[in-house]
Amino acid sequence: MPRWFNTAGPCRDDIHYMLPATRRLPNLERLIAQQNYFVIHAPRQIGKTTAMLALAKQLTDSGQYTAIVVSVELGSPFNDNPQQAQAAILSSWRSEARVYLPPELQPPPKQEMEVGQGIEETLRQWAQTSPRPLAIFIDEIDSLQNEVLLSVLRQLRNGYPSRPRAFPQSVGLIGLRDVRDYKVAAGGSDRLNTSSPFNIKVRSITLRNFNASEVAELYGQHTQDTGQVFTPESVALAFELTQGQPWLVNALAKEIVEELVIDESIEITPEHILEAKEIIIKRQDTHLDSLAERLRENRVKAIIEPILAGQELPESSNDDRQYLVDLGLLKRDPAGGLVIANPIYREVLPRVLAQGPQDSLPTISPSWLNDRGELMTEALLQAFLGFWLQHGEPLLKSASYPEIAPHLVLMAFLHRVINGGGTLEREYAIGRDRMDLCLRYGEVTLGIELKVWRTRKVDPLSKGLEQLDGYLARLGQDEGWLVIFDRRENALELEERLKTEIQVSPMGRLITVIRA
Repeated sequence: MPRWFNTAGPCRDDIHYMLPATRRLPNLERLIAQQNYFVIHAPRQIGKTTAMLALAKQLTDSGQYTAIVVSVELGSPFNDNPQQAQAAILSSWRSEARVYLPPELQPPPKQEMEVGQGIEETLRQWAQTSPRPLAIFIDEIDSLQNEVLLSVLRQLRNGYPSRPRAFPQSVGLIGLRDVRDYKVAAGGSDRLNTSSPFNIKVRSITLRNFNASEVAELYGQHTQDTGQVFTPESVALAFELTQGQPWLVNALAKEIVEELVIDESIEITPEHILEAKEIIIKRQDTHLDSLAERLRENRVKAIIEPILAGQELPESSNDDRQYLVDLGLLKRDPAGGLVIANPIYREVLPRVLAQGPQDSLPTISPSWLNDRGELMTEALLQAFLGFWLQHGEPLLKSASYPEIAPHLVLMAFLHRVINGGGTLEREYAIGRDRMDLCLRYGEVTLGIELKVWRTRKVDPLSKGLEQLDGYLARLGQDEGWLVIFDRRENALELEERLKTEIQVSPMGRLITVIRA
């Protein structure tokens, strides 16, 4: 049977390319043997459910445990009605047990339960009737909120002292976040901020991304099955762009082998990886779309906005910063500081935020192209000046992140420019108060640095020229643009301040300075 790269739901080894599912979750069997309760948390589509399904099967097949993955997601529509929620949850558990367990290991027949104790009592009876110790892995736990969530956690805690004779020997909660960050009010405005309803956990474990050799191993399975080769350079680029995020690793390969290069005699090159990257970003599949949805949350915005603007992070709780790490949006750089988790997310976030201004843009004639379809940078400059004078300031109001509104409007304009077949890359770093853009169109590579002149700050011109030198050096370019947005309270009217001038950088490069 042919196998495929998987981007939807748990992997199955008979139809999907996949790595040993439990490799990235070491020592769980020891925790279970020690009768521990634990939490597995990691971003969506990183392989949590796949890994735990594999572990449950492995434990059950060993003959030592009754182990199963169950979900509480069917209870989430009833977050304010514990009785209805528990009925839906227990019904789904029984269905899952019929699928994954032999009859002698399934829970006992449904019985009348006390209100608010259905899950606890079912687990007690199941543990008592099972011929083996019971290990239950509860998936989608953070889909529950309010009284239902607290009720489930308290029932687990209440039964814990009776393990393993009259309660599961081991329970694992599987979700996006650690227990302390579960919601107890709709919209997440109030969080537990404590693990006390589940203070019986011994460990919180996160599932890591693939490393570089694992990406090569996964892509190598396709080569083994089909003979189609991923060049070492393409594998290295895939890892660089994804940092091993499993959904992204699979999505790139799936787009290439099923759409871009279906002839298996053709080897996969870095150019194919880049083309696939652009396609999945533009298409904004469910994974990227759900990630982008998080940008609306205030606690996410409070940290992502200064990162995109290159500013220092404000004083914020460690919980809020950890929340973004748990979501997979950020990671802690080994060199220090928080950074966007991977280059593809680094592309996605500002593109999503620029969508509002982009949707509001008027029709713009591509006056920057000559008769041969080549980009003329001087014509592009004049087109931007005209656009900014007429539409720039009104469009700033359509940006959802005010601190970087000028950046987003400029990016929206540049996205119109590259619609004809170019790319726009972005760089930003905490504390440098800048965003760098690289527009590539045909033979043209244009490096652009964006700076904001804020109230009670000095003119960023000299610092900008110095920083742009470094960026252009990396791009191998001798010319570039420095765009300075004047956002001071006493700034001149746009008609008076909008102008350009040529400056020579400290390293002798010719820089077009645009004051907007």
